[in-house]
Parts: sequence; structure tokens; C-alpha cells
Amino acid sequence: MFKNILLIIVFSLFSFTLKAQEPLLLSLKGDFTQGGLVIGQVTKGSKVTFEDTDLELTPDGYFVFGFHRDMPDTATLTVTNGDSKEVQKLFVRKRDYNIERIDGLPPSKVNPMKPEVLKRIRKEGALVAKARANTSKDTFFMQDFIWPAKGRLSGFYGSQRVLNGEPKRPHYGVDVAAPTGTEVVAPADGTVRLAYDDMFYSGGTLIIDHGYGVSSTFIHLNSIDVENGQKVKQGDKIATIGETGRATGPHLDWRINWYSSRLDPQLLVPPFKHDK
Repeated sequence: MFKNILLIIVFSLFSFTLKAQEPLLLSLKGDFTQGGLVIGQVTKGSKVTFEDTDLELTPDGYFVFGFHRDMPDTATLTVTNGDSKEVQKLFVRKRDYNIERIDGLPPSKVNPMKPEVLKRIRKEGALVAKARANTSKDTFFMQDFIWPAKGRLSGFYGSQRVLNGEPKRPHYGVDVAAPTGTEVVAPADGTVRLAYDDMFYSGGTLIIDHGYGVSSTFIHLNSIDVENGQKVKQGDKIATIGETGRATGPHLDWRINWYSSRLDPQLLVPPFKHDK
């Protein structure tokens, strides 16, 4: 009898040890590179912190975050649950971006903005920031994204111009060149957070929220076929390509954000197939 009780105690201690060793972080998948999006899952009741940011969890324990363009080569993900804690060191691959240097330009070509134009730009920037912050609890960010338009790739994430030694804002999207009026479709399900016909830089601008801080932005649009608050499904027509705003030709500039972090859309879709 005492032998059986001892076996039960030993088995109970062994079971507790196994339970204590169960990982809190169940999965972590994505592109561990600058511009990459990562999706993970943790055990129920856990708390997740990426660097200094507490991440929101879906009811099933999924979370999402992204690495901005100039992310350092390491980052930290911390998962806690009660007295248990796991710290994961993430290694982020650095990328080489296309940097174009142009010298000898007249100063008016480098910083030509008048005060009234700068005021407009700041106002429109605030509208964009507000739209991206207005995020839902939808989990559409977990879908397999599709390309929103067909054409020719003419611009890439991370490229940058340096004018007279002054670095300008990097390009944060992927450009698809196609004739004005070419259809633009939703790359994933979502909710329209901004539909604006004429912004100074981006012209016709559309932002779709895919949930938990992940959003798509489409700019230089000729027409917008959806309105604020509208739900869209992947593949729905949402707009047409144009050359509005500061564009040198008709194309779609598609961008992906995780809140204010700008990510690379090309990392979310299959290899691009050029139109013939």
C-alpha cells in the first residue's frame, strides 16, 4: 500500500515537472528580415511583449508584429504567464536597399515646400495616422494575401534618394505600373478606414484595416470605389490605378503597415507575375 502511495506521489511530481516545462510560445512564423511580418501563438492567459510594446492577443492566443525598414539585427520577444517566463532573441536579417544619390540640384528642387503646403501635408498626415491607429479585432492579417493589381513592378520597398547629400524619405511600398483605370482589388479582407480623393503627396488614397494594427494603403488612385467603414472581401474591386498626387506616371503604390511600422508588401504575396 505504501509502495503504491509512493508511486502516486512520484508520478504526480513527474506530471507537474512536465507541465511546468510546457512552452508558452507555441509558434512563430514569418519573415525575420527588415520589412517582415511575423505571426505567433502563445498559451491561453499569456502576455506577449515585443521590444517595449505589449501585443494584443486574439481569443486563440495569436499575435502579430513587424520589423521596420531600419530594424537592428536583433530584437526581443518576451512571453509571461503567471510565474513562467520565456525570452526569445530574434535575429533580423539586414537588407541592401537601392540608394540613388543626386548632387548639384538647385535648392528649390530639394526643399520646395511653401508654409501653406506644409500645413496641408501635416493635416493629411494626421488623417492617415488616425486611420492606421483605428484597428479592429479582425484576424484578416492571417490570410494569404494576393496582389492588388496587375502590371509591371516599377518601384520597390526601401529604396531612397539622397539629394545634394540630404537623405529623403524612403519608398515604403511596392509600385505596380499599369494604365490609368486598371482595376485594384483588396489583397485581403478588411474594413475601409480612409477614402480620400486628393492628398498632396499621395493623391487618391485608400486605407484598409486587416486587424490588430495591420493595414494596407493604396495611393495615386484615379478613383476609389469604396467608402469609410465599408467591409471588403479579398478580391473585391476597391479602386482604379491613376497618377494623382506627386506621381510621374500611372501606377499603384501599395503599402503595408503594422501600426506606424512600415513593412514590405512583397513579403506577403506570391512571386509577382508580369502582365504580357
